[in-house]
Amino acid sequence: MNNWTRRGFLATAGTATLTACTGTKSEGGVNIDRRVVRALDEMSRALPFTDDLRAKAAGMLIMPTVAKAGLIYGGSYGEGSLLIGEAPVDYYSVAGASFGLQIGIQKMSTALFFMSSDRLRKFRERNGWTLGADMQYTLLESGEDARLDTNTVKDEVYGVAFGKKGLLAGLTLEGSKYSRIVRG
Repeated sequence: MNNWTRRGFLATAGTATLTACTGTKSEGGVNIDRRVVRALDEMSRALPFTDDLRAKAAGMLIMPTVAKAGLIYGGSYGEGSLLIGEAPVDYYSVAGASFGLQIGIQKMSTALFFMSSDRLRKFRERNGWTLGADMQYTLLESGEDARLDTNTVKDEVYGVAFGKKGLLAGLTLEGSKYSRIVRG
């Protein structure tokens, strides 16, 4: 007879949720590029204020699909492109782990806008970059929240999330790490 302990249950639940996120198939660069173009179109339609950010940014990191799952322990994973101008220059993955009161599965697209060449250079020079630890950024949810114009762009990195599908509810402590990947 199986005697489930709290630790055994949490370990199993954590493994299952992390497996759900990392089960996404790694793609070649051409497929990532196609998905990035679709994500940029969706972002422009859903969040028109990002067009101004795109025009002013030194570079953008677009993650067309970031899958997140959680049941006490959670994880997330996605792959995307770093664009300078409209050209992809590098591919990156984002992986995250979380712990706390959470349950559900969600997919979304994310974009980071590097507003200074210096911040973009620092990002590209590092082997891995963690939100919150290595870089502070401002999360934007609407143009009204942002109130962006040529006089108010002051932060070095802005982030947006869009195209959310599914539901992931709860309160968690989370960290995400971006790493350069090689895709042909």
